[in-house]
Amino acid sequence: MEGVGARLGRSSTRYGPVTVFSGPVRRWKKRWVHVSTPGAATAAAASNSTSSHAQYRHSGREAFYKVVRSWASKKFMTGCVILFPIAVTFYITWWFIRFVDGFFSPIYAQLGINIFGLGFITSITFIFLLGVFMSSWLGASVLSLGEWFIKRMPFIRHIYNASKQISAAISPDQSTQAFKEVAIIRHPRIGEYAFGFITSAVVLQSRCGEEELCCVYVPTNHLYIGDMLLINSRDVIRPNLSVREGIEIVVSIGMSMPPVLSIVDLCSIQVDST
Repeated sequence: MEGVGARLGRSSTRYGPVTVFSGPVRRWKKRWVHVSTPGAATAAAASNSTSSHAQYRHSGREAFYKVVRSWASKKFMTGCVILFPIAVTFYITWWFIRFVDGFFSPIYAQLGINIFGLGFITSITFIFLLGVFMSSWLGASVLSLGEWFIKRMPFIRHIYNASKQISAAISPDQSTQAFKEVAIIRHPRIGEYAFGFITSAVVLQSRCGEEELCCVYVPTNHLYIGDMLLINSRDVIRPNLSVREGIEIVVSIGMSMPPVLSIVDLCSIQVDST
């Protein structure tokens, strides 16, 4: 027998014996070759499906946690936005009541009357009656006499004049020293604008002639938590960030800044809106 024949034997393992005989000598040889058994293929397929199913479950769990965190963060920020003005209003009101109540409450305490709010009501009533009295001819005469004495004092008169001009700006009866007009000026750099109030005018004399200048008062924020500027819309850069993300960047002092910022394409937004 000159041809070469091969016979594969059955085996329960991954490797099976192969019987090879060749030539008239009939030398038997056994070689171990890899045999893919049905059980091994089934186990491999099962392990692959199990790993893919586990990965799918892990990715689904991460997506669920991300949605929950985003929802909780939005609701928390909404609660802060609603609670902040209420808390500030109550705090300032409580401080004002305690401050005004402190004028007459020591007097009532000496008399043995301990009623909270009584000093506040007395102070408000006193301020109202003082305004009524000073609006009359007799009150104006008393005020003029008091100002005459105050203006004779070396240091106190400067403090009184400055504070009087500030109070005259918000007085409903006097308009001569009040803010005359609202102005928009270039401040602090060219291309940036700010609100101000014109308080007076002055003439600047130089060799080139005279130049009329306006004295503009630019107030700062009463809490000084930021500045308000008027800028041309073409100079405004709009990044692809939400308002919540912008607040997080400001609160974290820039530590939550994303590594890459992209600019919103206004042309595409206008086309979509039309």
